[in-house]
Amino acid sequence: MKAQHTLVLSIIAGSVGAAAIQSFRGRTKPKIHRVVTIIVAALGAMLSAARAETPVERGGYLVNAVMACDGCHTPRPPGGAFDMSKRFSGGSQTWDTPQYLVKGSNISPDPESGIGKWSADDFKRALTEGVRPSAVALSPQMPFVFYKVLTPRDLDAVTTYVRSVTPVRNEVQPPVYRAPSHAELIPGAEKPMSEEELREPGLKRGFYLATIAHCMECHARRPDGTRDYVNSWGQGGYEFKDVWGVAKVSNITSHPTKGIGGWTDSEIKQALVKGVGRDGRTFKPPMARHIYFSKMTEDDLNSLVVWLRTLPPLE
Repeated sequence: MKAQHTLVLSIIAGSVGAAAIQSFRGRTKPKIHRVVTIIVAALGAMLSAARAETPVERGGYLVNAVMACDGCHTPRPPGGAFDMSKRFSGGSQTWDTPQYLVKGSNISPDPESGIGKWSADDFKRALTEGVRPSAVALSPQMPFVFYKVLTPRDLDAVTTYVRSVTPVRNEVQPPVYRAPSHAELIPGAEKPMSEEELREPGLKRGFYLATIAHCMECHARRPDGTRDYVNSWGQGGYEFKDVWGVAKVSNITSHPTKGIGGWTDSEIKQALVKGVGRDGRTFKPPMARHIYFSKMTEDDLNSLVVWLRTLPPLE
């Protein structure tokens, strides 16, 4: 199929080139200009079609390069590495808080233990509203408030991709809800963004990517763990503790000394795609996002840097 597309595109390109040469030499009649216009339009349409991502491809890019869904939903055997043969089947990650006890759920399309019986709309509602098909609310551990910003096209793409992965049967312990939970909305991301807003690289795209990557899920926590998306936006300070030790969430605001305001663009990109700080230290597991961000396009990485530069400086 690709070979056929290449042949057709070559023929059209050749026709356009020949017509253009004739026109340049002044040998064409007015009608040929209309033909050239039609051919150019057809060529543009075919080139666009050839470049267009399928929903699975777009969803795969978002999940595998930005959203980091494995962090909660893919099992981690002893040692910390993901077991990708059981991808999205959940079970090993556990969050035990005064409000709830939950494990990463099985979001593979297994019909019995996963989401195989969910409709596409069921999945979208869980992703952006935090509600199961049974009408039971998900805990805020599921960062659905960050996904409200997803464009309709990207929401469709992520849904299509996740529903396309290999089903894995794995019964996960049901959640235990101990007290009501409240999820704060993300300022500026309370509703879907439009494709037009994301068309060009830059600040808006950077904000969009950082939001669906739920960066502020960690970087906007106060030291007591409470999330504050207004007064602690990027300030960090919370300490994660696990078998690998303690990791204090970094200040990623534009503050020149307390944050990353003094970092170069290259140093910021190195942190994102290699998981290494400007001092050469390797980030601990909570910020092991380089396994995703290293797959991002250069335009998207640049957009993230642009957005980071705009974060108000906080000490």
